[in-house]
Amino acid sequence: MSDPNVLDQSALAPYLEANIPGFRGLAEIEKFKTGQSNPTYLLTAASGRYVLRAKPAGQLLKSAHQVDREFKVMSALAGTAVPVPAMLHLSAEDSPIGRMFYVMNFVDGRIFWDPALPEARDTDERAAIYDAMNETLTALHEVDVAAVGLADFGRPGSYFQRQLARWTSQYHASETGTVADMDRLVSWLETHLPVEDGRVSLVHGDYRLDNLIFATDRPRVAAVLDWELSTLGHPLADLAYQCMQWRLPHASGFCGLGGIDRPAVGLPSEEAYVAAYCRRRGLTGVGDWTFFLAFSFFRLAAICQGVYKRALDGNASNPEKARTYGAAVKLLSRLAAELIDSNP
Repeated sequence: MSDPNVLDQSALAPYLEANIPGFRGLAEIEKFKTGQSNPTYLLTAASGRYVLRAKPAGQLLKSAHQVDREFKVMSALAGTAVPVPAMLHLSAEDSPIGRMFYVMNFVDGRIFWDPALPEARDTDERAAIYDAMNETLTALHEVDVAAVGLADFGRPGSYFQRQLARWTSQYHASETGTVADMDRLVSWLETHLPVEDGRVSLVHGDYRLDNLIFATDRPRVAAVLDWELSTLGHPLADLAYQCMQWRLPHASGFCGLGGIDRPAVGLPSEEAYVAAYCRRRGLTGVGDWTFFLAFSFFRLAAICQGVYKRALDGNASNPEKARTYGAAVKLLSRLAAELIDSNP
């Protein structure tokens, strides 16, 4: 049985030359080891380096793996204060690799996989990296979606209600066993939905340190990647999702900031990071913060369950790593249960 993650270079090369101006001489295709949702590849060609991102092979959950949405949002953000790679081509479903994909420019730079930033030069650089991440998130939420052609990128209003229904459905569709904390969490979220406040922005959906490329010369965000979960929604969903990092244990597959002496290494506290965001956006507070955090834990757990189910079905991008995501569902739902118990 052939590996569905191996691409046919002989079929792909002439297609890319015909559809991407200037593309020539495809020499190598290398799959990135990271990324669990949509398999991503480095293309090395005589004309330069490119990145190809495709839907995974096999049976997919409805509304998942929409690489065309990634292509649309990054195309729209070109020229805004939100840095993104240049989009070059979006294929149809009947592409030479048998599924939809897009190609973008390769952006060189630094990706930090450990949020404690052990490779940073000093505490000042660590602080500057987190501040740049905060500044870019603010810029994202300040984008005029109508002006960049994204007014139809999602339904405005009732964001958390719709997202809770979507991810509850996705979770049950990929459920492989009962997780009591997840069932309890869904019930709590359903009865604690915040009052609609009318705030709508473009949201990334998976905004975290390792989805950013930083410039090599200074702590500046050079590109924001992985827009699969982006939509129009509530901006504080992005902020809370990122702030989960402060609460996840460092000694875990998520490599969070829990247990790290943050002041000693130059990292901001969750409170300071939230305050910086509010200051940049002119906000006086974050409202139902416990709900926003609990929802973020739930949604990430539902995503992990989908990755785990694909691993069992043989369709995961990185099967060995994906099988660990079953345990992650229990960890995330337990942390969320502890959060709502401590903030009734």
